[in-house]
Parts: sequence; C-alpha cells; structure tokens
Amino acid sequence: MQRVDVVIPCYNYAHFLQECVESVLSQAGVDVRVLILDDCSPDNTPEVGMALASRDKRVTYRRHAVNKRHIATYNEGIDWAGGDLFLLLSADDYLLPGALARASELMSNQPHVGFTFGNALIAEPDGIITKRVDPLGGNNMPTVQVMSGPQFMRLSGANNLVPTPTAVVRTALQKQVGGYHKELPHTGDMEMWLRLASHAEVGYINDDQAVYRRHASNMSLQYYGQSILPDLRQRKQAFDILFRQGADSLRKDEKLRRFLARDLGKEALRLAGMAFNNFDVTTAVAIQRFALEVSPEVRNSLPWIKLVCKQTIGPKYWYALNSLGRRVAG
Repeated sequence: MQRVDVVIPCYNYAHFLQECVESVLSQAGVDVRVLILDDCSPDNTPEVGMALASRDKRVTYRRHAVNKRHIATYNEGIDWAGGDLFLLLSADDYLLPGALARASELMSNQPHVGFTFGNALIAEPDGIITKRVDPLGGNNMPTVQVMSGPQFMRLSGANNLVPTPTAVVRTALQKQVGGYHKELPHTGDMEMWLRLASHAEVGYINDDQAVYRRHASNMSLQYYGQSILPDLRQRKQAFDILFRQGADSLRKDEKLRRFLARDLGKEALRLAGMAFNNFDVTTAVAIQRFALEVSPEVRNSLPWIKLVCKQTIGPKYWYALNSLGRRVAG
C-alpha cells in the first residue's frame, strides 16, 4: 500500500478536529500517518489533539508556542512529510470514504500525474450538506481523467479550480517545487496547483472526495467591497511568481501567460459589475482600471461593453431597468 501523509493544520477548530482526524484514519487501501499542527489555538485543541495521538500511534500532535499563521504551518507540514503521497487537510474539513484509495490508485497507474483532485461537498457549520462542487462538470465526465499541465491551467484560468481538501500530491514533487509563498496568504493554493501542473500531469477523480465546511465569514457568500481589488492583485502576483519560478517550459509560454492575464481581466470585469450592482461605483471603476492594466485586450470584450453600458445609464436607472426586465420575464 502507498503511504499517505496527511497534515492537519488547526487553529481554534477543536470542535471539528476529531471528525477530521477519524475521517483520515478510517481510509481503506492506504497506509496513513497524521500530523496535527496546532497553531497556538486558544481553545481546547491541545486536549483533543493529545487525546487523538494517545489513542492511535499513526497520529502525531504538535503545538506552536506562538501563532505562526497558515503559510508557515503548511510549509512545516511539507517538511515533515515523507510518504508516497501528501495531503493538507484543514481541521474543519473531512474526507469521505475511499477518497485516498481512489487518489492512490490513479497515481499508481499514472506515474506522470503530480497531483489529483476531485469533487467536494459543501457543509454548513451545523454539518448539513447543502451543495456539491463539481470542478469539471461532474455528470458528463469519465470516472477518472488525466490532463496535461497546460490543459489544467487553461481550465483553471484566474480561479482556483481545485477543492483544497481533495488535492493529493506526490510527495517527491511537492518537495521538488517547494512550499507555499508567504506573499500569497489568500491565493497560495491556486498558485501551488498551477506550479505543480507546470511540472507534471494532473488527475481528476469524478467522485465526492471530501467535505468542505463553509462559514458565515466566507467571502464567496457576500459582497466584500474593498477586499475585491486586493484579492485580484494577489491573483496577479500569483501569476507573476508562477511564471518566474515555474518549470522552464512555462516561463517561455507567452501564449499561456496572455491567456491567464486575459482571464484575470475578464474576472475583474465580472467583479466590477458586482460592485456596480451594489451601488459601489468607486470600487467598480478601480477594478475596471485594474482589468485594463492586466490585459488591455479586455476593452474589446462583452463584459467590458456591458459594464460601460451600466455606467452610462447609472446605477439607479440600471437597477430599475433590470427589475423591470425580471418582472417582464416572470
């Protein structure tokens, strides 16, 4: 059996930790080790973590004397890993039965695959499953798919395609490409998947691999105004780092660089439209300027034209026109 080393960073999630760890220990068909990294949690994580470690020799518990934040914690986990495969699993998420065996089988059969990912279920804080995330459209996809690195990058574009708790990485490749960048606290995952894909093929498992727990503070659940532009700038920074430090073949791929810049520009225009719809005209204009800075080509795109039309009409009249259109359509 392949050994899968699972690192579980935990900060203030003692109430979720046992479910997370047990979801790993119950995985069949693989040899697992678990490292719980407690980033100086103020709750009862030490009691829960030490109890889990005392009950099963496959579990190790470590506590930081001071809070090191998530990037440093992730990289400590990468340094610890020594098995065939590696997974970073947040303490508030958990694996579904068979997830690691499916990933292990795919990577055993496909030695050029550097990491795999799959579908995820979304759970509310009370544990109720409300949604399924199918990164590649689930229903019409084969059970297993292998794609080239550039193909994966084009599918991802300016967004994070990978549900993080489903991402199982070949440990040797993870060590080769290095850890997460401290300059990217919010887009580190996206950059990591792209960096790994610049060195290897990527596997997709069309099955539910893990449960991602959604919290009320998640930015995806709300309009988050002044955070939009910093988030977009960090995505641009992720691309800049990727093309400086990725595989040699990636650094020379100007066509892919332009594609990703254009996709980021279009995503920026979509978010500018969201800001406009929330009557945040100043933020919408700032994001629009960013889109043009990233990719001047977006000036000829449909999202640009639509946004300019909205701005010409004005937020008040656009809202009234939109409401009328919805009533007529209804």
